[in-house]
Amino acid sequence: MTEQQWRELMGRLSFAASLDTFEALNAAYGEAHRYYHTAEHIGDCLTLLAEYRRIAQDPDNVELAIWFHDAVYEPLATDNEARSAAWAARFLSGNRCGVGRVDRVHDLIMATVHDAPAREPDAQLLVDIDLAVLGSDPQRYRKFEADVRKEYRWVPALLFKKARKKILQSFLDRETIYATVALRDRFEAQARVNLTAAIGTL
Repeated sequence: MTEQQWRELMGRLSFAASLDTFEALNAAYGEAHRYYHTAEHIGDCLTLLAEYRRIAQDPDNVELAIWFHDAVYEPLATDNEARSAAWAARFLSGNRCGVGRVDRVHDLIMATVHDAPAREPDAQLLVDIDLAVLGSDPQRYRKFEADVRKEYRWVPALLFKKARKKILQSFLDRETIYATVALRDRFEAQARVNLTAAIGTL
């Protein structure tokens, strides 16, 4: 998640550099209560998008959604994605962006609620990228789980374990965790191993 990456995206969109927004996003992702939903996560997502950019219908929309999708993250809140999507919409509208792109990016960000499998190709790609950590190597996955627990450290252990198990099981219960063939081939098998192991510890 670098200034250069941001400048390149702004250039492709014919926007001003908008470094004030870059700095605001950087500050948001650096908030002290974040352990997983950080600039590192955004950077990892951008790296994956660069690898799979060719399969996106509108890669710049997907990239915009990546930059903003966790911009608002308050563990006590239930509307983080909606507020993040609203921030992206304000930014795009302020740059006189067409309503089509504004709505599309808004909808992409809302797909990262992860309450149901994404149906549209770019949303599927975005969601798969966001969930790639589930299929990471076991050590990286264990760090992910530890970081999520830190973000919810105020939740009593029994309540956290019950809720976390339900979330992880919901992914396992899907016919496939990843919708795009490329990311499914790369991450699906390991994700199922990781999720099963994590549930076994809860």
